[in-house]
Amino acid sequence: MNPSPKAVVLLSGGLDSTTTLAIAKRQGFDCYALTMQYGQRHAIEIDAAVQIGQRLGVTRHIVMPIELRQFGGSALTSDTPVPKDRSLDAMSTGIPSTYVPARNTIFLSFALAFAETLGASDIFLGVNALDYSGYPDCRPEYIAAFEKLANLATKAGVEGASFTIHTPLIAMSKAEILRKGIELGIDFKLTTSCYDPTPNGLACGRCDSCLLRLKGFAEIGMCDPRGYV
Repeated sequence: MNPSPKAVVLLSGGLDSTTTLAIAKRQGFDCYALTMQYGQRHAIEIDAAVQIGQRLGVTRHIVMPIELRQFGGSALTSDTPVPKDRSLDAMSTGIPSTYVPARNTIFLSFALAFAETLGASDIFLGVNALDYSGYPDCRPEYIAAFEKLANLATKAGVEGASFTIHTPLIAMSKAEILRKGIELGIDFKLTTSCYDPTPNGLACGRCDSCLLRLKGFAEIGMCDPRGYV
């Protein structure tokens, strides 16, 4: 019997990355989770990611510490206030202060290195190009460019391996992602999406991420099981 192919899954602890992990498992991949501890103000997501990795049965889970607060430049890695109560129209224009400079490029670079050491050719990332807050590193053209880079910049790529960056949620709305997660049996109470949670883990309900999450649950006629202020 051939062993299951290995895949690295970037797991933040949010509903998108959790659904992505469940999809990779359903597709038969032997999943290795990578969570980035990058100095984010919503560090509660790291504990969520660890619980989710255990619940979904990843083979190995690495929590990788890096310190992007040294750079700042984002409301998520500095003391700059997180935007609250923005309309959906406002979210769909411009790049918000919660954008972390080059975040997905940094994360994917670590995932690529991890994958190459494992002999894995597949990396899963839960980016979404519909219900997102204007981040340039969530677009399909960015993913395609990084995939090309991965195959040019690695020993495995030069020797004939072909890396694939899987983004199964990229064309889905938040409601569609939730429906998919429910189909896969995900307990969304484990996930956290808030950019500015309270010290005891309650979501603010007002940042862009909370508002998009709540909109998705409303569209499928369900209450979000996560606790809110």
